Amino acid sequence: MSDPDHRGADRAPAPGPAGLRRLLPPLGTAAAALALWAGLASSGAVAPGLLPGPGATLHALAGAAADGTLAADLAASLGRAGQGFALGAAAGSALGFATGYVPRLSAAVTPLVSFLRPIPAIALVPLATAWFGIGETAKRLLIAYAVLLAVWLYVHDGVARVPVSHLRAARSLGAPLHRRFTEVLLPAAAPALLAALRYGASVALLALVAAELGGAEDGLAYRLQVDGQFLRVDRMFAGLLVLGLVGVLVDLALAALGRRVVHWEAP
Repeated sequence: MSDPDHRGADRAPAPGPAGLRRLLPPLGTAAAALALWAGLASSGAVAPGLLPGPGATLHALAGAAADGTLAADLAASLGRAGQGFALGAAAGSALGFATGYVPRLSAAVTPLVSFLRPIPAIALVPLATAWFGIGETAKRLLIAYAVLLAVWLYVHDGVARVPVSHLRAARSLGAPLHRRFTEVLLPAAAPALLAALRYGASVALLALVAAELGGAEDGLAYRLQVDGQFLRVDRMFAGLLVLGLVGVLVDLALAALGRRVVHWEAP
């Protein structure tokens, strides 16, 4: 007799290396984008000085790597973004779990967060500079602010969507609060938490650009500003390429972590 549940058959991998099959679509998109970029740069529709091709951009990137500029800027930016992200993600997750679990707290906090969310980090650069100076504290706090608001939204929504019946059942069985959190609430909200971290990481990079443009002596966004002043468009494209690659790598790492940790949500 055949198995009436064919869902497992739908998920069965097709013949061939699974890793290669997953890589083909993004590699194809990247190749198409590179071809379009190269074609537009060589067509003459845009002045070569304003639109360098992939070759000129890679040459500029190699030059920045050879003289140490790229490594120094990358280390500075990753340090700022990483510390701001860690602070903002921790605070946003804690606040999201609290407001999602306690309706009265949500009613008190949600209007304030909803008021702050439309205010971008770049609008707070002058205020942060006035309060904390042009040092690292202002930059990290700006990034943490942006990440906190982004992470809070996802986590709050994920926790609020956990069925109350699950929590009531655990409480009726005598589970204390910490067990209801670790064994019911946290596993149910884990997918939303991982999505919040992925979104928060991208927001951290956006806020990083705003923070470094507001006053810095090193960093990827700072270098973009300096290169822009001297119309080094090839180096600007190289910096944008590095920013994009950093974002892709961080997102892939968090997605892989999500598949490993939240394995019960895997397709």
